[in-house]
Amino acid sequence: MRLVIARCSVDYAGKLTAHLPLALRLVLIKADGSVSVHADDRAYKPLNWMNPPCSLKEEPFDEGGAIARWTVTHGKSGERLILTVHEVLHDTSHELGLDPGLQKDGVEAHLQELLAEHITTLGDGYSLIRREYPTAIGPVDILCRDAAGRTVAVELKRRGEIDGVEQLTRYLELLNRDPLIAPVRGVFAAQEIKPQARVLAADRGIDCVTLDYDALRGIEHEGTLF
Repeated sequence: MRLVIARCSVDYAGKLTAHLPLALRLVLIKADGSVSVHADDRAYKPLNWMNPPCSLKEEPFDEGGAIARWTVTHGKSGERLILTVHEVLHDTSHELGLDPGLQKDGVEAHLQELLAEHITTLGDGYSLIRREYPTAIGPVDILCRDAAGRTVAVELKRRGEIDGVEQLTRYLELLNRDPLIAPVRGVFAAQEIKPQARVLAADRGIDCVTLDYDALRGIEHEGTLF
């Protein structure tokens, strides 16, 4: 990962256009090719970004006090993120290595185990390929096939929020590059799914499934007749 603190302006050119005026910002350039621009607020959310596949071109640029222009071009859409750099205060690179992925707590780990055992909870005709399916950015909770034989990637959470949908989106982008299993669709499964996460999932073609932990364990709720 490369971390750059620079005084720069940022322009996004694509289906929409956006402009960030000159200011001091953090630029993250990751090993997967993604580039994101951050301010000193907004928690983890970038001001603007470009997801892979994309390429970064750095070139000198002497105009209006600038010293360089960085152009990030998306390999499929051709959209561009253009950083006009006026000053670089910090520029370092670090090799982080392969990330082991998010460690599930006891309930999430048990949910994964139970859903893998009762995979038809997702629908009749579903079959398990494997749990913890490995990818370059971490393991997918469950990889399975639906009744039509299509590959399905399942991301499990106790509480389903937007960051879980984003995580599954990244997995799907990677999995769909593999011709042996593509096309791969996504299922976001949780005991509770926030409305905002449902909206984002629907926008990205991801199905949402609410899981009953007790039902998966074979426990009937008090007052249940069947």
